[in-house]
Amino acid sequence: MMQFAIGDDRVALTVPDRQALLSIVETRLAAGQGFALATMNVDHLEKLRSDADFRTAYAQHDLIVADGNPVVWLARLGGQRVSLVPGSDLVQPLCALAARLDRGVAILAGTEEGGQDAARRLIAAHPGLTVSLVAAPGFPFDPHGAEADALLDRLNASGASLCLLALGAPRQEILAARGRRVCPQVGFASVGAGIDFVTGKQRRAPRLFRAARMEWLWRAALSPKRLGPRYVRGALILPGHALRALRERPRQS
Repeated sequence: MMQFAIGDDRVALTVPDRQALLSIVETRLAAGQGFALATMNVDHLEKLRSDADFRTAYAQHDLIVADGNPVVWLARLGGQRVSLVPGSDLVQPLCALAARLDRGVAILAGTEEGGQDAARRLIAAHPGLTVSLVAAPGFPFDPHGAEADALLDRLNASGASLCLLALGAPRQEILAARGRRVCPQVGFASVGAGIDFVTGKQRRAPRLFRAARMEWLWRAALSPKRLGPRYVRGALILPGHALRALRERPRQS
């Protein structure tokens, strides 16, 4: 699959599309086998350049999909056919799988209120779904600290097989990498704003924006101070990745 050069390291997409991802997750959940799922976007690529801890965590994720049209386009420049798999769109299908397989779900969210609201809505949407744990770490959250240790202990004790992480990058991915070792029977899925979309705290872009691959513009307009600088930093690294993808195309295709 497509590999992205990050300094001397490389980070690869490992799953090409949503159908393949859900098939793998279903197999893992049914067998009681854990996993760590990351949804790569340009913000991740930018953070990976400067954050060695984030790079180490990413390397321990076995399922990585393209969450962002620029990542899809870069992969295609490199000769790989991948599809867009937004992490925010995975919460419902993952919970549907968990309900059908009778596997408990844990939700680690930014706030206890948001996590509990999401749990209620997901249980209503997926009959038979069990939410075994809802927790919200304090701020600032250290994914290597004592609070993280306690969360992973609670997760192990809860019996959950799927853990939805909505703590923001890189905290959620670092915690998932740790959890992959400490809770080997749990599948960790970093879903970012997915929990906020379930509760309605954040709204998806209108269908027209999504069809035009301009959801980023909608989100930037809603939160310019927070997302504007992020998108600018991300745009600055795209030309370099595009050139590398074109150079490596014959070898990767």
